[in-house]
Amino acid sequence: MPGPLSHIRVLDLTRVLAGPWCGQNLADLGAQVIKVERPGKGDDSRAFGPPWIKDEHGNDTSEAAYFVCANRGKQSITLDLSKPEAQQIARDLAAKADVLLENYKVGDLARYGLGYDDLSKLNPGLIYCSITGFGQTGPYKDRPGYDFMAQGMGGLMSVTGERDDLPGGGPQRVGVPIVDIMTGMYASIAVCAAIAHRAVAGVGQYIDMALLDTQVAFLSNQAMNYLATGEAPPRLGNTHPNIVPYQTFRTRDGAIILACGNDNLFRRFCEVARRPDLAADPRYATNGQRVVNRAALTAELDQVFAARDTRDWVEALETAGVPNGPINDLAQVFAEPQVIARGMKVEVAHPSAGKVAMVASPMRFSATPIAYEVPPPTLGQHTDGVLARELGFDAARIAQLRERGVI
Repeated sequence: MPGPLSHIRVLDLTRVLAGPWCGQNLADLGAQVIKVERPGKGDDSRAFGPPWIKDEHGNDTSEAAYFVCANRGKQSITLDLSKPEAQQIARDLAAKADVLLENYKVGDLARYGLGYDDLSKLNPGLIYCSITGFGQTGPYKDRPGYDFMAQGMGGLMSVTGERDDLPGGGPQRVGVPIVDIMTGMYASIAVCAAIAHRAVAGVGQYIDMALLDTQVAFLSNQAMNYLATGEAPPRLGNTHPNIVPYQTFRTRDGAIILACGNDNLFRRFCEVARRPDLAADPRYATNGQRVVNRAALTAELDQVFAARDTRDWVEALETAGVPNGPINDLAQVFAEPQVIARGMKVEVAHPSAGKVAMVASPMRFSATPIAYEVPPPTLGQHTDGVLARELGFDAARIAQLRERGVI
């Protein structure tokens, strides 16, 4: 079954994570994605190992797990864009593309005749999406930008981590490159919106995505807390700024997450905890009062949870319909019955590894389900085929280009 974007052709000139994540989303949705890489080295993330994916005998391949996570469904070609012949090949491919993704520094591709102004003249329907650290305008536009920097500069680390007055307190980065990933996700939405607009207006457009913009945008409720009060929210560890109790607690033998998102759930929890007096206490009867009296309630609940084992709590809370859960490591995540039932681990045939395990897309379609048929490519795996199919190059011409280092 063709995917919902099976009619779309994407030229992907991105590397590392934010851009490739967008390209992989589009590929998952059925788009034909041609990834352009540097001859000999390829995407920087091909060298981000160990770990490397393993072959059927358990031996390391040359494919970094980092690269594999963001590049399935794509075809890889190699072009040395510093060479005029390679620039012309890229222009010819862009002339036939619906979407171009790039994350070069501001102005870099324009030097090669591959900027939006150049390519939109050749292909007025082209949707051209640039992803940079700080965007195409503003005083920081020429600075390089990385996920870690955006997490700090964009405020995420100011609200992530334990309180400064507690052991281990201080700012923390999120355990995955969340700004890169979210920028890739926003870019995916923007590209799909531009495709919908083109279907009506008949023309493409330019999309300017920035890591810092994305980080500020997804501060969400914390940003609104600041804008509403003028007070910068502090780090609260595993507690929630607006909901109490919505946090972790130590049990007699481990830990548990309790998530009482409304007053009714809190009352049910108090019944399970054999402390109905807490729900009746005016200091804790409503979420607003629980937020005000967070410290006192947390001290009470610390004692309550410490009296019983985790399994006892989980079973009792599940029976009562009170949201709760364990804190899993990755091995436990992929052993969870729900994760297995939802098919979140998939295996794809791979030219180096035989098969490679990957994390599935969370998107579920009734009419156009995602098919995991094309693995992350080896470097330049599809160069000959793409040049022959898309541009009509014969074997002799391809051999000459390779001899001159163009591909």
